[in-house]
This record gives sequence, C-alpha cells and structure tokens, in this order.
Amino acid sequence: MRIGGFVLPMLGLAACAPMARPRTADLLVVGGMVWTGAPGAPDAEALAVREGRVLAVGRRAEVERWRGPATVVLHVGGGFVAPGFIDSHVHFLAGGLALLSVQLRDARTPEAFVARIRDAARRLPPGTWILGGDWDHTQWGGRLPDRAWIDSVTPQHPVWVRRLDGHMALANSLALRRAGIDRATPDVPGGEIVRDGRGEPTGVLKDNAMALVDRVVPEPTAAQLDQALEAAMTHVARFGVTTVVHMGTWEDVAVFRRARAAGRLRTRVVAAVPLATWARLRDTVAAHGLGDDWLRLGLLKGFADGSLGSHTALFHEPYTDDPRARGLQVTPTDSLYAWILGADRAGLQVAVHAIGDAANTLVLDLFARIAREHGPRDRRFRIEHAQHLRPSDIPRFAALGVIASAQPYHAIDDGRWADSVIGPERAQTTYAFRSLLDAGARLAFGSDWFVAPPDPLAGVYAAVTRRTLDGRHPEGWVPSQKISAEEALAAYTREAAYAIFADGRLGVLRPGAWADFVVLEADPRRVPPDRLGEVRVRRTVVGGRTVYDAAEASAEPRSPPP
Repeated sequence: MRIGGFVLPMLGLAACAPMARPRTADLLVVGGMVWTGAPGAPDAEALAVREGRVLAVGRRAEVERWRGPATVVLHVGGGFVAPGFIDSHVHFLAGGLALLSVQLRDARTPEAFVARIRDAARRLPPGTWILGGDWDHTQWGGRLPDRAWIDSVTPQHPVWVRRLDGHMALANSLALRRAGIDRATPDVPGGEIVRDGRGEPTGVLKDNAMALVDRVVPEPTAAQLDQALEAAMTHVARFGVTTVVHMGTWEDVAVFRRARAAGRLRTRVVAAVPLATWARLRDTVAAHGLGDDWLRLGLLKGFADGSLGSHTALFHEPYTDDPRARGLQVTPTDSLYAWILGADRAGLQVAVHAIGDAANTLVLDLFARIAREHGPRDRRFRIEHAQHLRPSDIPRFAALGVIASAQPYHAIDDGRWADSVIGPERAQTTYAFRSLLDAGARLAFGSDWFVAPPDPLAGVYAAVTRRTLDGRHPEGWVPSQKISAEEALAAYTREAAYAIFADGRLGVLRPGAWADFVVLEADPRRVPPDRLGEVRVRRTVVGGRTVYDAAEASAEPRSPPP
C-alpha cells in the first residue's frame, strides 16, 4: 500500500505473492475450533502452517492433505484457536521495568502504600531511585499521597512513583531537592505542582510538571532495558499477545533494534515515536524504510490532554466534583496542527491521545481540517483512548475514517468513580463502544499497560459485561454501551491489525497471513459473560513458533475481574 510516497506494508513486508504449493506443512493444528477472524467466514476445524505463515485453514480432512512425515501435529484438545491478540496501545518497556520495580497498584491503604516503599528502600543500596509504583489513590478513598507519608522511611532513597495512569506521580523530599522544586517553583503550562495550604509542594506533580523530576532521574542502563524487554515479552505471551503497538520514544526504538539484530524479539513491535519528531521519522523512513516483519516504524503519537483520574482530561464543561476545573490541554493547538500537517504530508500515520470530550473534539477538528487541506487518502488517523465523547462527535469517527483506539479494562476500573467526577449524563457516552460501532467506526482495543493489565481476555470481559471492579454494577456500568464477545475479539485482532496497516497479514487466520495465533481453553463467544475473565490461554504462537505453553510454564497470577 502506498501512502504519501512511502510503501506502507505491514511490518515492512510486501503484499503476499501467490503461494506455490509446498510438499508438506511444518505444523498442523487440529482437534479444536478455529475462529479465523475474517468477517463472515465460517469457523474452521484445522490449520496448516509452513515457514511461519498460514498455509491452509478449513475442514480437517482438507487440511490433513498437507501432512507429511516431518509435519508436527498439535492437538489442541477441544480448545479455541484465534488470531494472536494485538495490543493496540502499550508502554512496553515501562511495563517491563514495572515488573522489576516496586508494585503499588494493589496497595489499598496509605499504610500499605508506605510499607511497600519502605520495603523497597530496605532492599536497595542507599542513593538508588525507587521508581515504578502504579498507585491508585481511589482505593483508599481518593486522598492523594503526600511526601510526608514516605520521607521517614526513605531518607537515603529518592522516590518517584507514578499513579497507574501515568499522569501524576509522587516524589519524596529528597527527590524534590534533587529536582530543585520548592514553594517558589512556578507551575508548568499543561501541568500542576500540587501544594498544601501553606503553598508547599506535597510531592505530587501532574502531567507536564512531571518533567521537572523526570529530567533528574537516571536513565536505565542498556542492560536494564534489555532485561525489561525480555520480562515484557514473557509476560504478554502468557495472555496471548503476539503484537504490540508501543507508545514511546526514539531511545525505546534503539532497544527494540538491538533485540531485533540479536534475534531476541518474540513479540512483534510497532513502535510509535513522539509526534513532535515527525521530520526525523520522515527522514528515517526515507533512508531506511519502515522496518521488517518484527519491528516496524511509521506511527507518531501526540497528546491533547491528560487523564480523568488526575482531573487533567480536557472537558467542554467543568468537572462535576470541581466546578473550577475543566482539565488541561497539554499541547497547544497550533503545535498539534503543525506537527500533524507535516506528518500527514510525509505520508506518516498519526495517533493523538485524547480522553476528555473537549480533547476529542479538538483532535477530530484537526484531523478534519488536515484531510480537507491535503485531500483524500488512506490515512487511518487514530485517537488513543477516545474515552469521553460528546454524542455529536461519535458519528464523526466513521465519517472521517478515524480509528478509536480504546482500552476496555479502563471502563470497569474508572466506572467505580467516574460518575462522581463527570456526572451520569456525560457517562452515557464514556467508553462508548456500542455507539461507535453502531455509527460505523473502526474500534481497535488495547490495554495501556503498564496502566492496566495486558490481558485481552480481561478486556473482552470488560467490553462485554462492563461490570466494575468493585462489584457495584452487576448489570454493567452504562450497560447500553456493551458489545458482544465476537465484536471484542475482532477489536483485538482484525480491527487492531487494520489500525496498523496490517489487515490481511495479522489479525486473521487465512492463507498467506502470519501464523500468529492463540489457543484458549474455551470459546469466548459461548462462555457466560460473567465467566469470561476466567478463560485461560493454553498456548501462544508467533510466526509458527510457540512462545508460551501453559503446560510448561509456572503459574502466574492474572488480574481477572471479580
């Protein structure tokens, strides 16, 4: 596919040429049901693989014709075979580093929060930064943490632990001193230094203000990043994820390139880089291409606003629980316009983070303006999160061809408290999956890991039931926005592939596509909705090679909904 002067095949591959019939298959997958993911295609009984690609799919008797003396036969024991899951939005290296860092996500009280950080300080040499965290203050009633909580247990360790959404973080006093932050430090445009009644920083910084501390945190070493990548690949394989769309930096690309050169990638990676660097990406692609079948560039990611939990998502009307606030626009409109304009002229794909309804309106307006100015082409603009929408903006996604790249697990997480923050009326078009699909929009699902678990089946559960994590909405939070299990599976496979120009090569099981697939213990389309979170992955295969086998792996706790 040619876009703006660049050939833009999935993962750098040209369209599949007609395949000459080989003598035999390398692998036959039999003994279960095969959901191909192709719209309207019937379920199949068997799958044949050769040289990493799907060779044949259909009735078992037909597929068996490809069996030879060296063919490996995988009996799935009545399991459900589906295309490998594509996580459309992750922070892959941050997730891997988090696996190796202090864990605060399930700290349900301030005391537990402090104890986890104290224990980390006891394990680490003095002077070592304590990072990671992913805390959630709503678990203990909504009070933000304070540096005073942790100063006494971390006198020799700078602490910089983020909230689970990544839009605010807590520093202890030592970290604030390292960053030069005190009561005289002015606020940052698009950010906030939270202060107490005397004007002293509490240690919590939001959005753009976080850069004041980020700039003094030592960068992870190459060895640490390599270890984080290994941990991340192992972790997501347990959940059937075969491809990730990583939202990161050029430094992250270097980590992926190093792994690709060494033949260590076991997860396909589409690496997005900051929208402001569109010219660098243009020049890189022109000189070196988009990449190959394991690592691909071509996607740019920008920001319009912050997050709901931090009260920095940008809304048309004030927050219900804070009439003085409407959130923050973290990137000026003229900058967003100039960057998207340049990227689109260069034929690159653009994704913009927008959570509040005003942020979504802003980005849709910019996409519409640029499409008018440059004329029609297959852009596949994306809005990352597309979380809170005005009803009038929902049909614009389909009309403009904008992909809603959403994370369904957030709905059952935020649904515990979102009504109190934005009110029940705006909640009706929050995580509006049903409305978007009914309007003809393309919906691609992901996790936002490290923010949420990288478990597509937990996401399917969330999209189908909308039962919040606190159990207070047994019929679903905003049940009118529920979708079917098959629609949710499509959003993690076929539609997610479309969202990265991979349609036909990933996200479906058909001849010529990559043999990336997952074997589940049950068919999610036939499992009672309240049991979807209990379905387990038996096997994950990437390019015909098993990267996870539950029979061989040690048990690892998942994060299923209640």
